[in-house]
Amino acid sequence: MSQPTDTDHQQAPWTSWDAWLGSPPGKYVLKWEQTQFDHIVSDIFGYHALQIGLPQLPALTENRMPLQMILRAPHDKPNDESGGQWHTIEGIPEELPFASQSLDLVVLPHVLEFATDPHAVLREVERVLMPEGRVVISGFNPASLWGLRQYCSHLVGQPYLPREGQFLALLRLKDWLKLLNFSVDRGRFGCYRLPLRSESGMQKMAFLEKAGDRWWPVLGSVFMVSAIKRVSTLTLVGRIEKGVAANQAQLNPVTQLNTSSQKNQLKDQA
Repeated sequence: MSQPTDTDHQQAPWTSWDAWLGSPPGKYVLKWEQTQFDHIVSDIFGYHALQIGLPQLPALTENRMPLQMILRAPHDKPNDESGGQWHTIEGIPEELPFASQSLDLVVLPHVLEFATDPHAVLREVERVLMPEGRVVISGFNPASLWGLRQYCSHLVGQPYLPREGQFLALLRLKDWLKLLNFSVDRGRFGCYRLPLRSESGMQKMAFLEKAGDRWWPVLGSVFMVSAIKRVSTLTLVGRIEKGVAANQAQLNPVTQLNTSSQKNQLKDQA
């Protein structure tokens, strides 16, 4: 019997999130998301902006806030200096090292998919955001051709996307945001090319971008959603008088009224 060779145990071309980002489909996704982030964050104003994870994608490049920071996620490549100059913050997404209501913008590029507790990450984002602060989230769409291929890889074949990712449906994400008093103000799907591995194959599918954006937009392989933190407040209108309330007319009990009427009837009979 022949001995197994190295090719018998050959792994997927990319076995981690960082390796996938360097692949042709990874570069394709990064390019699309860079364009979308630049468009969304350009008109968001404030003082403090935070990006969590994915230093390969400088999502705050077009934002004008004076203080921009990045918190590296546990699945990020360590000591990666790509993505421009950052104020790097140490911590984990589930326990953000910021005071409550201290940030104006938080960007989550593919953070929830690799988080141990994605709902806890959203709760922390809600805590640190100022009222009317903004959160921008990107992720892979399970209801797409890429998501279908990833699901089939659990049965046969190799995964197309990093297997450690737990991809969230957009409807589920919207429900979580609604529970945390976020209001979704905009969103977009993209990346309609077929799940191919080679760069030449991805380029040949470029015509699907316009067709998918027009005919089947909800089947895009990547989605991006922006939401605003809403805080309900009660405002008293007008002046409240602190003086003593005016004397009201004395009301007699019903029993006394009945007794008086009976006495009058007895006098009339006498």
